[in-house]
Amino acid sequence: MRYRLSCLTPLLVGDGGKLSPIDYMVWKDQVNVLDQRRIFRLLAKGPRLEGYLTQIKKAEKLDFASWGGFAQNFAGRRIPFENPACAAHWERAHTENLHIPTFVSGPAGPYLPGTAMKGALRTGVVSVHWDEDTLKEVAARIQPDRPLRRPAESGEESVVGPGGTNRMKFLSIADSAPVPVASFKVYLLRVSTLLPKGQGRYELGWKQSSRGATDGRRPDDSTPIFAEMATPGTTFEGSWQENGFFSQPEIVRAEGWRSAPDRAVLLQAANDYAGQQLALHKQYAQWTGLILLLKHIEELEAHLAAARAQSNACLLNLGWGGGLFGKSAWLDTANESYRRIARQLPLYTRAIESGLPFPKTRRIVFLNNQPATLPGWSLLEVE
Repeated sequence: MRYRLSCLTPLLVGDGGKLSPIDYMVWKDQVNVLDQRRIFRLLAKGPRLEGYLTQIKKAEKLDFASWGGFAQNFAGRRIPFENPACAAHWERAHTENLHIPTFVSGPAGPYLPGTAMKGALRTGVVSVHWDEDTLKEVAARIQPDRPLRRPAESGEESVVGPGGTNRMKFLSIADSAPVPVASFKVYLLRVSTLLPKGQGRYELGWKQSSRGATDGRRPDDSTPIFAEMATPGTTFEGSWQENGFFSQPEIVRAEGWRSAPDRAVLLQAANDYAGQQLALHKQYAQWTGLILLLKHIEELEAHLAAARAQSNACLLNLGWGGGLFGKSAWLDTANESYRRIARQLPLYTRAIESGLPFPKTRRIVFLNNQPATLPGWSLLEVE
């Protein structure tokens, strides 16, 4: 069997690496990634190598006036900005915000890891099977003086099984075939936030990364984020395998499963999970008045309805930028048991105690220099 994953919004599944401002130069509205080996070989033939090495060692980014010719002649890759306006935002940004996360790539080129899809499917399965009792059980085991390192682990294992009896082992998803480098662009993202307006109403704000900085009312007041992402319409294809061994009744009994693994049930769970996510994002778009975002979410809902009508398709939110709702199997963050758990985690304590909807932020992808959509939404089809 084969799968086909089509990007509906810009997608980044990262390799953990970033392009630093001395790895590239911006020229002609594109990021020109320098081929440093070629540059070293060239400069080693003359007296300029020492000056180049000195600048790389000390500078925050390369001086275009001195070394801009390298961007024209010694670029290993040229990644265009999504919109020419991104280059102007890049010029105004602080150097610490110019490190660009990159898409995972191998010797043959960029590809989508199978683990990214399997992890998203697993989260969907856990989400639709968790209930209030599971959450209360986790909350009851948390002690204020000894917070759990992985509070959700037991609840997750109660759904998919621990270790060797994990229900997801019936499925193997291979890494995709490489896709052309022309499928990628550098996108501008900013982090939106909710600002209280009184009487349960909110307005749009934009986050600054500096500690203690006041959230702004305009996008330009916020810290820009640049990321290499697959463009909408990019398609990743690869092998999808289901091991029929785990569907045999005696194996199901030996593993302690209630029923045999089933692809249709798996995809339905993923669609139910996607529906809950989109409903929460839609409410957020209405609170903030982000009209383009609301329009794109409604388009994703239309794709979800079409996927539900099939037995071989689902919507997934993958990779970087999806935020808490892209990774958490429990989406009702107003639930008191959930808030009790989150309050014990230092990362979330302040946000929970603010009394605002949690989470109050989203990473927003800008299209044509306007806040427009959410990253990572894709359509998975199995044939």
